[in-house]
Amino acid sequence: MTQKIWEQGCTQNRELSWLQFNARVLAEAEDENVPLLERFKFLAIFTSNLDEFFMIRVGSLCDMAAVDKEHTDSKSGLTAKEQLHLIYKAVEPLYARRDAAFSDVDSKLSAIGLRRLTMDSLAPDEQKYIKRYFKDIIAPVLSPQIVDSHHPFPHLEGKVLHIAALLSHKKTERLGLLPVPASLPPVVFLPETPSRYILTEDILLAYADHVFEMYDVLEKTVLCVTRNADIQVDDETFGVEGGDFRKKMEKLLRQRRRMAVVRVEINRPISNHFKEHFRSRFEVSDAQIFLSRTAPLKLGYAFSLGEHLPEKKRAFLSDAPFTPQQPAMLSIGQSLLKAALQRDILLSYPYESMEPFLQMIREAANDPAVLAIRITIYRLASKTKLVEYLCAAAENGKDVTALIELRARFDEQNNIDWSERMEEAGCKIIYGFEDYKVHSKICLITRRERGAVRHITQVGTGNYNEKTAKQYTDVSLITADERIGQDAGAFFNNMALGNLSGRYSRLFVAPTSLKNNILALMDEQIAKGKDGYILLKFNSLTDIDVIAKLREASCAGVTVEMIVRGICCLLPGVPGHTENITVTSIVGRFLEHSRIYVFGRGDEEKMYISSADLMTRNTERRVEIACPIDDPAVRTRLHDILYAMQHDTVKARVLQPDGTYCKKPAVQDPICAQDLLMQQAIENARKQAAQPAPHPGFLEKIRKWFSGS
Repeated sequence: MTQKIWEQGCTQNRELSWLQFNARVLAEAEDENVPLLERFKFLAIFTSNLDEFFMIRVGSLCDMAAVDKEHTDSKSGLTAKEQLHLIYKAVEPLYARRDAAFSDVDSKLSAIGLRRLTMDSLAPDEQKYIKRYFKDIIAPVLSPQIVDSHHPFPHLEGKVLHIAALLSHKKTERLGLLPVPASLPPVVFLPETPSRYILTEDILLAYADHVFEMYDVLEKTVLCVTRNADIQVDDETFGVEGGDFRKKMEKLLRQRRRMAVVRVEINRPISNHFKEHFRSRFEVSDAQIFLSRTAPLKLGYAFSLGEHLPEKKRAFLSDAPFTPQQPAMLSIGQSLLKAALQRDILLSYPYESMEPFLQMIREAANDPAVLAIRITIYRLASKTKLVEYLCAAAENGKDVTALIELRARFDEQNNIDWSERMEEAGCKIIYGFEDYKVHSKICLITRRERGAVRHITQVGTGNYNEKTAKQYTDVSLITADERIGQDAGAFFNNMALGNLSGRYSRLFVAPTSLKNNILALMDEQIAKGKDGYILLKFNSLTDIDVIAKLREASCAGVTVEMIVRGICCLLPGVPGHTENITVTSIVGRFLEHSRIYVFGRGDEEKMYISSADLMTRNTERRVEIACPIDDPAVRTRLHDILYAMQHDTVKARVLQPDGTYCKKPAVQDPICAQDLLMQQAIENARKQAAQPAPHPGFLEKIRKWFSGS
């Protein structure tokens, strides 16, 4: 059944589903209720998301189309070539939507004083300034190139802007290329009016005639290529004896810069004759060449643009500031290490601060009773207290072991650097497996207390990254439950021995037991028929076995509610197949990242948090962990999060049987889940500090809403 499930009409292609997700990101940039500077940031996020999609997903499909032309997708029955055709077709209108959204945001920012200029719109004194800037700052670092019989076509790095010009000299045509130097800032602000700016590539485009002065410039455009970056480590030859895994990863990073072009972007219409240079040189089709008429090809500068506005105006154009609060389950000034020995504690990021967890590691580093700290690391911030505290623990004689995943995509070099720093401090570093990424989020502190050994285990849904802990919604359980601690100890021992087949009493661990246990929990609900209940929150659903089991649950009458931020290959509401399934996606101020699984209701409920999405890569090709939630207070807090998500009427979008997403109907008192959870976190912190409510009725409103009355 699973091989032909797509014929039943209740599944869809994962790539097209992902594009729908990114369209929801773009919708935030189009939403006039979102502050202007935040809309601009969503444009940048949409753009960077699309970049990675082409580098990874389109890149892998291009490889598949070349290697196995007959291979079909299990959710849609499409070959790789057919998927690529549909992807290119779906992406083109997204460029038009981005252009329209950018024009709207740009014009409104211009109206309030933050104005992007063109060379033609510069005042005379500004033209003089830019001319001097070009001569003194830009020109000395330029490296123009021509392409002809004596000058071969150079390698163009992926996602690096170039000025491409069609040149003529003595009736002979040549191609001119001018890389935008990485050393230059992306925008230039005018000195007299610092809220007026021009893009560096626009300056270079205007001065291309000057740079190629011995030629006639027939046409010119800003050009950017996207290269395949989907390096599958298990496809590489890692069987060389004596080889060092870290060095092999560094080699892969160097390889990534020279892989095939999968997309070409230009910023102005060009002739077919000029375009032919790109088609032939990069071996791409017309469908792979995308025109961005108004939006710049790179929008990373959006995140710092507001710094050039007065503080009051910037605040008006931005989301209200929010600081992660004191955790509700931890008293002010209380040691998390000591509190966890008494009861289970849940931290909820970014509503609550990650600082107590970091201080727990710092305290453990200096606690004479602590024998060992073991932790998995997937992504770290570029500046991280965690590594500092782990290094201090090793230097203080603690046994510190870090299982570092060097293949955290696009964070490989960062992880390599941190692993070297930790090794120097005396930490033991494990690099995991060649064929399985270690994506689990677990930390184990071992203490000797009154002659007995005790464990404090932290299991989370997100990375130990101080930066993203303020941007991603994640949950983190800290428990002294010895059964979980024993499992955690066994997990780290198995990882050190290269054993993926370990047995655990409480934890579900992929790739061996997580999926089977989740399917078994679903079977328990299927056995209850219409009394069964499944509530799942995660990021993406692609696993064909899970999809088939959810369909089976729906057919048995089980109520299935899913909160899926991104890809969802299962279509809900399909008569005879998935009519008892609902799927909601929330895209908002924070990136929804937590994974929470609930099976059953009331006293029979079983709840888990996990590092794993229900994707084949997570369930079968990664080391992931799901942890049971037994403490009633922790369950209540997780239900608060889920309840808010389920009742969101502002950011929630509901997946339809045809694969589109629709807003929920307008209501008299709209609810934004993330806003509500921020308010709850502020209220919890206020109560701990014994401060008065910020305005009358605030406490009453929060309590009333979360009680469901």
